[in-house]
Amino acid sequence: MTDLQVLSPGTGDRELDKVLSPGTGDRELDKALAVAGYAYDESQDIFISTMDPWQRSIGYCRLYDEAAAPLGMILDCEPIYFVYNNKKWMIGLWKGQYDLVTGGEVGVYTNGVDVDLPKIFSGIYYQSASNKDCLQMAFTLKKGKRILFTREGRHWWLTGFVLGEFSEPSELIMEIKITLESAGMRDAFLEGMKKTGYSEKEVRVLGNTVSFTFNQPRSAQPLTRIPKIEGIIQRKNELLCQSYQQITEPYGTFPEKLQAIKEELPGMHRLIMNMGKSKQVFELIVLLTLLGAAILTRYAYSQPED
Repeated sequence: MTDLQVLSPGTGDRELDKVLSPGTGDRELDKALAVAGYAYDESQDIFISTMDPWQRSIGYCRLYDEAAAPLGMILDCEPIYFVYNNKKWMIGLWKGQYDLVTGGEVGVYTNGVDVDLPKIFSGIYYQSASNKDCLQMAFTLKKGKRILFTREGRHWWLTGFVLGEFSEPSELIMEIKITLESAGMRDAFLEGMKKTGYSEKEVRVLGNTVSFTFNQPRSAQPLTRIPKIEGIIQRKNELLCQSYQQITEPYGTFPEKLQAIKEELPGMHRLIMNMGKSKQVFELIVLLTLLGAAILTRYAYSQPED
């Protein structure tokens, strides 16, 4: 499926129909998804991220992962850090439950810079990979032995999300394949994997392509994943998914399912229409907070002492 472009405020009806085609069959949802940076892949009945969503401009820092659980998303996170061509890189892996959807992500970030803002954040902030730094990637997300979906393409943020599917992160397995741009980049990435905790026997290398399995994360998980709170959030997510499955079971197409949800559970319909928004809004708030703190810190240090 060809990724959708982000809609501009002046997009006309003909342009809109072309951009959203074929979509979910619900024009309002397709537009909301496109504006939020997502699209619907009818062939696999999944939602995917587009190439140029607005959140591409906000990059990545560890605070985003810390925000996931409080926002209802219980995820295994695996950031793999490495240095290549005098730049700090991070290839991030995520899998788990995102409110009403089960999903997985592989993201490429670069141009990392150290940020030290006392009492706010100390770590590395990365930019999303530019078009020239995108990588050929593929992954299959499995729940036990059952394949949920497969994604492949040259991208900076390859994702897939199954609506109404409930999973514990530990049930999910990602079979991942990443083609690095050179032997030097491949070796740097392999070194990053080694530091993360992957052994040589867990990684398969063919040319510049690295294949491996992400099941149990090796890196430290977000501090916000407190077992008791995680359990409460997951039970809420499970109930949402059970309700979705019960209501939509008689219907064969997504438009029919969505209409049934709209009629029987308007609150869930609003949640579907706003898929992805809470995460994006928080990430934008985090970025603005970091920028504001950095400006204030720089201003404070630039002022002469009395």
